[in-house]
Amino acid sequence: MDKLIEYKVIDHIAWITLKRNPSNAFSIDFLDDILDKLKIASKDKEVRAIILESVVNGIFSAGLDLNLLINKSGLEIREFLKRLYVDLWDIQYNMGKPTIASINGAARGGGMTLAISCDIIIASEKASFGYPEINLGLLPAIHFTHLPRIIGRYKAFDLLFSGRTFYSDEALMLGLISRKVLSREIREKANEIAINLSKKSPISMNLGRAAFLRTNDLDYRRGVANAVEDFCNAATTPDAQEGLKAFLEKREPKWKT
Repeated sequence: MDKLIEYKVIDHIAWITLKRNPSNAFSIDFLDDILDKLKIASKDKEVRAIILESVVNGIFSAGLDLNLLINKSGLEIREFLKRLYVDLWDIQYNMGKPTIASINGAARGGGMTLAISCDIIIASEKASFGYPEINLGLLPAIHFTHLPRIIGRYKAFDLLFSGRTFYSDEALMLGLISRKVLSREIREKANEIAINLSKKSPISMNLGRAAFLRTNDLDYRRGVANAVEDFCNAATTPDAQEGLKAFLEKREPKWKT
């Protein structure tokens, strides 16, 4: 079976490449594999920066595999959210070196969570973004914690509760991505940024990044427990189950409430 993730280190840069067709949707095993690769990069003293990318055509990550949510208990959903919300944050927080998300396609839901866990986000003109959970009767709960701090309360409410798709120009204007680059140049640009960062003092980078995250991300951890509870409460409702099934069956949902 083909590997779903490719991991390689070139010139002190770790490349973590997602390859799970058709959409890099997160199953538990796939997410565990992503977390494992991040841990490997964190522990490897030869690695000075990490690039997270996708080679699935037109997709960075669609987020959660919806089969994880259909007819599942709150306990089962919590087990997955622990990985996506808590474990991912802990690994990134303690990484000790910079991480770059390189987005050349669609990032949705949990794919946005993965991207925003990185220190730098670059995106091409082919990238698109969105929080479609509300359209399925779910809540983009973890994004309630950090998105208003990044782009402001009212703009965040618009994106989180409309569920609309938006693109690189708007994401750059909002401050949600670091840079917009041409699609044909995105790997080169990601590598250029990573090499620049890799040339800094590893000790200064480690200490400086830790200080930066302590200053900026303390509220995230405090908000995780509420986010897990809010997501689970929504995901187990009849409306959410209807929304998930309607999406998979390519029809309009029939809300019960």
